[in-house]
Parts: sequence; C-alpha cells; structure tokens
Amino acid sequence: MRRLAAISCLLIVVCLCPINAKVFQKCALAKLLDSYQISRSLISNWICMVNAESGADTSKKVTLDNQTSSYGIFQINSKDWCRAGRKGGKCNKNCEAFLTDDISDDIECAKQIHKDQGFSYWKGWVNKCKQKPLPDISMCWN
Repeated sequence: MRRLAAISCLLIVVCLCPINAKVFQKCALAKLLDSYQISRSLISNWICMVNAESGADTSKKVTLDNQTSSYGIFQINSKDWCRAGRKGGKCNKNCEAFLTDDISDDIECAKQIHKDQGFSYWKGWVNKCKQKPLPDISMCWN
C-alpha cells in the first residue's frame, strides 16, 4: 500500500512539472535574440535582464502579492501583457505559452514591452544591470 502511495505521489509530481523547459546558456540566447532582430548593441542588456529575472529558465513562474503572475524567461506579467488560461493582454497571449522552451512568442512580447517601457519594466534589470558591468558576449559571434 505504501509503495502504491509513493508511486502515485511521484506520478503527480512528474505530471505537474513543466515538460518543455530549458535553461539557456549565454551564447545560445544571444544568437537567438540576434535572429529576432534585437540590436547586438543591446543584447548584453537582454542577457543580463534574463539572468536577473529568471536565471534564463523558461519554466519560471512567480506569483506576486498583487495576485498576478510573471511567466517564463522574461518574467512577463499577467496584469497587462498576457492572460492566464486564455489569450489576452497587450501581447494577446496565453501566459502559459511563455513557460515552454520555444521562446519565439516570449521574445516578440518582450520586444513589445521594451518598446513601450524600456528595460526599466524589469526590476531585475534595474537592480542588477542598469549602470553595471554587463555580460561579455563578444565570443558568441565567432
């Protein structure tokens, strides 16, 4: 009986964990951002922000005190930019779509956020990147 209970608990945990999650390495992310026409002169800021916000983990979800949640590698918030469980927000996306290892929709939404509010939208960037040394990505282009 205990063995069955242990197996059941394990199955529940496995089923609740995101399956398509990825933690990006610096150069892989830099090249991907470059392919989405993000200026190379800004990519170090993007890399720093991603590391500060999510540790470059596509599966990160944080529930905040204001009853909203932030999703994915860019920590896109459900208050304005997406909707939990359905399409919506300024990016017209389901927030859970930002939790997979396919970050194409994440990048497009993050570009819109950056266009509207700049890097200051991301408190991790403000606290850990603004006017501070940024990651060196010069070796990523070789």
